[in-house]
Amino acid sequence: MSNDFSTNKIRAYYTSDFVRVYQAYSDAIADSALKNDTFVSPPFNMRRMTWIKPSFLWMMYRSHWGTKDSGQKRILAIDITHNGFNEMLQQSIINSHDENNNLSPDGWKDKIKNSDVIIQWDPERDIHLNKLNYRTIQIGLRNKAVENYVNEWIVKIQDVTALATDIHSLVLLNDLKEAMSRLPPESEYPFLCKK
Repeated sequence: MSNDFSTNKIRAYYTSDFVRVYQAYSDAIADSALKNDTFVSPPFNMRRMTWIKPSFLWMMYRSHWGTKDSGQKRILAIDITHNGFNEMLQQSIINSHDENNNLSPDGWKDKIKNSDVIIQWDPERDIHLNKLNYRTIQIGLRNKAVENYVNEWIVKIQDVTALATDIHSLVLLNDLKEAMSRLPPESEYPFLCKK
């Protein structure tokens, strides 16, 4: 395990059955995923890195509440198994050498090149999508990790575009209490590192 999650905490909406992550896609990919309860190629591209985000508000920041462009207009909530989520984290390498100070620069480059799971830490966002003073995790999957994601780890996919639109409308109306009440409840995820 090359990551230390003691500084940056993972926050997510989760139950005893799943961990929820978010992605934003075009109508074609979203409709296919909802129909098949997973991502199917085509239209989903298995050869591209795919980024999953446990933070609802970071997904709203990235997609501008689903209004950024036609490729990010549909917000999907993807529930994945705890085993799958933990396997991702155990296989991961952080995309910054500064956060992998136990590796030489060349060793880190080799790990990045060969890892199927890349971690990126970005500032978390508030209801106005402004930066907060702590970070949230994004997980990039490629190669075998993408295969495992679509074939083994996904439990359920839901379209939460309407929820995003409703919350955004409430923010624009400055009804922040109601907007906050509709956010998915995210809390620190109890990830256990390998010994």
